[in-house]
Amino acid sequence: MKDYKALVALVGIATLAFGWVVYPFLGAVFWAIVIALVFYPTYQRILVCFRNRANIAAFVALALVFLIVIIPLLLVSVAVIREATSLVATIQADETSLQNLFERVFSILPQPLISLVVGLGISDFDAFQARTAAAVSGWIATIASQVLQLGQSTANFFVDLFVMLYLTFFLFRDGETLLGHVKSALPFRPEMQDMLLARFGLVVRATVRGDILVAMLQGGLGGLGFWVLGIPAAILWTVLMSFLALLPVLGAALVWIPFAIYLLSTGEVGQGFALMAYGLLVISLVDNFVRPRLIGQATKIPEFIVLISTLGGVAAFGLQGFITGPVVAAMFISVWMTFLASDKM
Repeated sequence: MKDYKALVALVGIATLAFGWVVYPFLGAVFWAIVIALVFYPTYQRILVCFRNRANIAAFVALALVFLIVIIPLLLVSVAVIREATSLVATIQADETSLQNLFERVFSILPQPLISLVVGLGISDFDAFQARTAAAVSGWIATIASQVLQLGQSTANFFVDLFVMLYLTFFLFRDGETLLGHVKSALPFRPEMQDMLLARFGLVVRATVRGDILVAMLQGGLGGLGFWVLGIPAAILWTVLMSFLALLPVLGAALVWIPFAIYLLSTGEVGQGFALMAYGLLVISLVDNFVRPRLIGQATKIPEFIVLISTLGGVAAFGLQGFITGPVVAAMFISVWMTFLASDKM
């Protein structure tokens, strides 16, 4: 008994020490696990095609991930950085245009809305416009500094990318073996282990395929509309709409509605109404038609959990929290569903 307690203590110390060593690459490990879970069914089909040659199948699956996920993300990131830098420089060079923009937008607001703003304690409407413009200018300056930091952390990014891809290869190749070790370490009955792990994989895959792919589709459609209307930095707004589309209720509308209002306020009435109709009839309805075909209702995460987990993920992990938060919420849901089902077993 004494030897067992000492062994448990030693295991705990070794695990904490290993966690401390791996901590700098925690994000890379997390994404490797998520990618492996999402693409593992694809790897299994490739494995059959290559007659159970695990090394070749894992390499082909990893190459597929690199081609359809990593390279497009890198290309989009470079384009976004370029457009964001150009947009920030343009606006900072003529900050008075912000004041003019707000004047045009507020000029088309109905009087009751203006009265409501005044009722909130803003007695000087011109001062309110100036403060708002100053706040936006400060926000733009913050974006500029973040863009600069992103360029300075390129080396760390590629190190994390290498670690993620390297680990993903072994998760593909040795996934079954590692899963067996995890099962042997879990203090649950075999049937509960199978339920927990199966539901965990199902919910994570459904979250990535349902939430993230639908968000990318909404952002892409929104960006296409912006490009057709000739709105500058269409790629930047596409990415922003894709991230915001992960938020329930408003989502991508947080981008296209202000632009529609801006077009209306500047006299582009036809373009403004066209963007409004396109946003309501195309961008917003994608969620209702595409998501049910990608995931079943049984794996759908409640909207209030998606909202809280997304905002909390952003607060905890930064920009990648838009995706990390919902994935962690999927893990939370799968564990609780297994716990509730365990009473019936």
